[in-house]
Amino acid sequence: MTFESLMSPFDLSGLPVKNRVALAPMTRARAGESRLANEMMAEYYAQRAGVGLVITEATTVSAQANGWVGSPGIYTDEMGAAWKQVVDAVHGAPGGGAPIILQMWHTGRASHSAFHGGELPVSASAIKIEGDGVHTPEGKKEYEVPRALETDELAGVVADYATAAQRAKDAGFDGVEVHSANGYLLNQFLDSKTNQRTDNYGGSVQNRFRLLREVVEAVTEVFPSDRVGVRLSPNGVFNDMGAPDYRETFLYAASELNAYELGYLHVMDGLGFGFHEQGDPMTLADFREVFHAPIIGNCGYDAETADAAIASGAADMIAIGRPLIANPDYVERLRHGWPLAPLSDMSTWYSGEPNAEGYTDFANYEPSGAEA
Repeated sequence: MTFESLMSPFDLSGLPVKNRVALAPMTRARAGESRLANEMMAEYYAQRAGVGLVITEATTVSAQANGWVGSPGIYTDEMGAAWKQVVDAVHGAPGGGAPIILQMWHTGRASHSAFHGGELPVSASAIKIEGDGVHTPEGKKEYEVPRALETDELAGVVADYATAAQRAKDAGFDGVEVHSANGYLLNQFLDSKTNQRTDNYGGSVQNRFRLLREVVEAVTEVFPSDRVGVRLSPNGVFNDMGAPDYRETFLYAASELNAYELGYLHVMDGLGFGFHEQGDPMTLADFREVFHAPIIGNCGYDAETADAAIASGAADMIAIGRPLIANPDYVERLRHGWPLAPLSDMSTWYSGEPNAEGYTDFANYEPSGAEA
């Protein structure tokens, strides 16, 4: 199969991409205790720069946003400067490199006081995650009841995203993605299951969308709107999410975001991996009706389903995750019909330490004489 649609070039809101494959943001946890982007991360992303678009792993916008061992941040000048080596490596990779987008993150209630010197994690409301627990610097812990953010604290949260965007711009990123998916802070405000507030940020869908709106408006003061994306997970139940009014919520959010002429909407429409279990799943077609800029689909796609989604017009690009872990040359393998390497031991994927195993130690395919 030639995957002509997936391999075709595209104009992503004025950003030229050489194919329709995006590297999905995956929290690979190689930044160590410093949370500084490092040389190994630069190597990892450059290895995968044969894709059309690189979206980085989720990157925290403040110390309060932290909630994952070994994940990178961009909330100090040193952190911002450290990302420049990654950007330069991706832009300068063999074959012309690729545009690179920084995904901005606040974990909210998915964090733990062990990340914050004993201070509770924050959320829209004081509602605990019902789940297996969270990995912390002190080992695995039970989730805690978070502290609901005060209304007068929210302007500071918005400012953290704007400052992070400016640091990303200074580091040379081509744009930023606002992570409002997978049960993290902005998703916690958007979802009626986790937002029981009685102020102007709770209650109606209009109010629950308010914090995401303010973040988007702040970030588009830093980057042009067509260099800003937003990620949503309409079918998601990861981190104990999912409310009965999810269809109303996400269609409203997408229709409102449409007015900002964003670079793209990144929709986790796929139902893979057990984290997308809403009863009547939303599809890319639902979002096409209300969002008119490019759409990136994500979650559980393989080359065949990705190519079909683009050929049908349902998506403009597809973000690929797990196959790109073991196949840094994923695009070249598809283009030439070379086999994909099997996925490695999942226990090596998210180490929390800057080590190469399961990260940068995957080889490109070496064709035989007949294949070359």
